[in-house]
Amino acid sequence: MTKNSSTTKPDHSIVADYNGYDYKKIFWEDGKRDYEDLADRMAIQKLLPLHMDSFVDIAGGYGRLADEYLGRAKKCTIFDYSKTELADAKKKYGDKISTKAGDIYDLPFKDGSFDGLMMIRATHHFKDMPKVIEELYRILKPGGIAVIEVANKKTLPKMFRYWFKKSSVNPFDKNPSKIDGLTMYNYHPKYIEDLFKKQGFRIKKVLSVSNFRSKTLKNTFSTKFLGKMENVAQPLLAPVRFAPSIYYKLEKPEEE
Repeated sequence: MTKNSSTTKPDHSIVADYNGYDYKKIFWEDGKRDYEDLADRMAIQKLLPLHMDSFVDIAGGYGRLADEYLGRAKKCTIFDYSKTELADAKKKYGDKISTKAGDIYDLPFKDGSFDGLMMIRATHHFKDMPKVIEELYRILKPGGIAVIEVANKKTLPKMFRYWFKKSSVNPFDKNPSKIDGLTMYNYHPKYIEDLFKKQGFRIKKVLSVSNFRSKTLKNTFSTKFLGKMENVAQPLLAPVRFAPSIYYKLEKPEEE
């Protein structure tokens, strides 16, 4: 997702290099994540503007979610660190999309390049979220909309593991937490929302997503049934912020 930076800059070393990794097959297909994929799509359909001139899918990989925005934007770009993933996206979608590889902490786009963007299933890779949010804000046009998914630190399973001393990670602590054994991070909703507001974003809508992400539930119920429950739960459970994924619809204010 990122590249190595010089010693004079903050530590933005690579935390997820998917070059040469078959993310689609290994994570999504072999991982049997049809429900999670459906939940993502439902949220995007609810939050993404219907009409955009220029749009970028940040950390969009092989274009898993491209079908959700290709019909909404005149010009679509997928940005990712992995050239392997971008090549797969280009192979599938051809001239329907543009692709760009680069550094999330120094996005290769001019200020105000897009009137819409999204970033899904990426925040857990980023050590410096304030810088990421600053870059996303920079490339968005005034009045533009950003849809950002955040890996939630404050889920019910994490609470129970903490209460029963199965984990030392306090889900109520607002500071980011590192996932044991991995260079990945989870974020408290309050921490993230404060960053959004500090940067200048206006939070327009919030959704609770992947509410039923459980191996037991997925083995017991069909994806179609879980999807019906998910569709109702996304706006209903948003105020409690307990789901594994929290989706935000953000607006960059118009210039005064």
